[in-house]
Amino acid sequence: MVTIQEHPLMKKIAENRSSLTPKGRILGDYILKNPRKVVFMTTKELAAACEVSEATVVRFVGQAGFDGYSDFLQTLRDLVDTELTLADRVDLTNLNKPGANRFQQEIFREIDNLKQLYKSVDMDSVNEVVDRLYQSPALYIVGSRASYPIAHYMGWLLGKIRQNIRTLKGSDTACIDCLTIAPADTLVVIIATSRYPNELIRLAKHVRRLGQKLVVFSDSALCPLNNFATLKLVAPSKHIPVFGNPTNITCLINYLLLELAGRYGDRLKAHQEKLEQAYRENDILFNLDTF
Repeated sequence: MVTIQEHPLMKKIAENRSSLTPKGRILGDYILKNPRKVVFMTTKELAAACEVSEATVVRFVGQAGFDGYSDFLQTLRDLVDTELTLADRVDLTNLNKPGANRFQQEIFREIDNLKQLYKSVDMDSVNEVVDRLYQSPALYIVGSRASYPIAHYMGWLLGKIRQNIRTLKGSDTACIDCLTIAPADTLVVIIATSRYPNELIRLAKHVRRLGQKLVVFSDSALCPLNNFATLKLVAPSKHIPVFGNPTNITCLINYLLLELAGRYGDRLKAHQEKLEQAYRENDILFNLDTF
């Protein structure tokens, strides 16, 4: 795994240190030494910690190649998130802090995360993924660990829209068999969330070796599976989660499903009527009339 200090952003700060102003060097050194602190700081807080002006912070971020401080923080957030252990995440969130209104805090974090998704999502890529989901004869949806429930959710609902859907658990080695003998025109969708299980990275490599098309859904531009993707969709979160954050990816999936369903027209109705008949004949779902 690439460490924080090996990342291009941090290497750029270190390598360009000599060309920075004295105050810029102070900022750069502080960021290199304290990325986990900086990721939670405003421009005002970072300026105060380094005893420089906010204008100096803004100039520094621009010199680093970012459009603004929020873009800089998002990149730093993705770096820090990839490195954090479970214990680190608990320490960062002050779980033992008395009197914390965690419910309210969690709601506000989710709102922030959804705003980040709305601001950053690449709609051209999203619509191209909808095209692929519609055109591909067969779809295999893969997840592992925290991302498997999301993959199951997507695969389950895709089955309510179209045929030839399979959901695979990436931690099951039989997944290699299924992908190897899948039809050549299968579209594989892998959902990966930080901290990115190695089994999903291996599967992404395997899919590309087989020559199949691969779509990767992830929560960060730094996700290692993105390197093997035919298409990638990134649903970034603004906050670092303790145990995971499925909200943004799930929201993106819901949009994809709605767009996909709209393309099937009368075929969608026929497909769903067939399913509903099977539900009734086999007493699958609760029905008030028979209660």
